[in-house]
Amino acid sequence: MRDTYSHGHHDAVLRSHRWRTVANSAAYLVPHLRPGLDLLDVGCGPGTITVELAARLAPGRVLGIDTSDAVIAEARQLGDGFAVGDAYAPEGRWDIVHAHQVLQHLTDPVAALRAWRGVLRPGGLVAARDADYAAFAWAPRDPLLDRWLALYHDLTRHNRAEADAGRHLLGWAQAAGFDDVTLTSSTWTYADPTSRAWWGGLWAERIVASAFAEQAVAYGLSDAAELAAIAAAFRRWAASPDGTFIVVHGEIIARVAA
Repeated sequence: MRDTYSHGHHDAVLRSHRWRTVANSAAYLVPHLRPGLDLLDVGCGPGTITVELAARLAPGRVLGIDTSDAVIAEARQLGDGFAVGDAYAPEGRWDIVHAHQVLQHLTDPVAALRAWRGVLRPGGLVAARDADYAAFAWAPRDPLLDRWLALYHDLTRHNRAEADAGRHLLGWAQAAGFDDVTLTSSTWTYADPTSRAWWGGLWAERIVASAFAEQAVAYGLSDAAELAAIAAAFRRWAASPDGTFIVVHGEIIARVAA
C-alpha cells in the first residue's frame, strides 16, 4: 500500500508524539496487560508509549515498528526494541497488536487490521485508538479554526485517509474479520494556560512548517497567507483565558478466539 502521512515528521509533530504515554493515550489497554505477553506496536513513532508497554509486559517481548528510518533512529535512543516495518505486513506472532493514531492515516485500514489479526496468537487482541476530527470541540469559536478543520478534512481526503477514524473503528474491525470487538472513547483536553500554550503552539507551527503545510499548498487547497492566518488563530486561541480544546478518540479492543 502507498500511504501519504498528512502530518509528516516535522519536530512540531514529533513533540506531540513524544508527549504520549500509556496513561494519556492507552489507558483503555491497561486492564488487558500482564507480564509475559508479547506485543507489537505498529506506528510506534519515537517510542514513548512502546517503552512503557515494554516495562509493564516484561519479560514479554515488545517491538515497535514504524515506516520512518529517522523516527526509528530516535526511538532506539530509548532502547533496542524498534525496527522499520510495514503496517500492512507485520511479522512474527503476538499476543497484542497495538496501534495509536495509525489507522486514520492509512488508505486501507481494513487491510491493516486484517494483517494484524493474522499475526495474533489464539486469544490475542488488537488495540487501536484513533482521533475523530469532526468530533473535536473548542471555545472560543473562530472562523479560521473552522477553516482549519475543513482544510484538514480536504487534505486527508486527498491522501485517501479518514480523519474521522475514531467513529469507524468498530466497523473496520468487523470488516477485517473480528467478531469480538469492544469500542470505547476518551479525550485529550487542553483548558489550562500550560496545555493551551503547548497545543496551540504545536498547531500554529504545524500549519505553516510541516508536511501538512507543504501538501495543502501543493494540492491547491490553501496558500501561505491563509495558513499564516490559521496559525495566528491558534495562537489567539492559546492566549484566551477561557480557551478549551477537546480531542475525541475512539478505541477498540478486538479479540480472536482462544
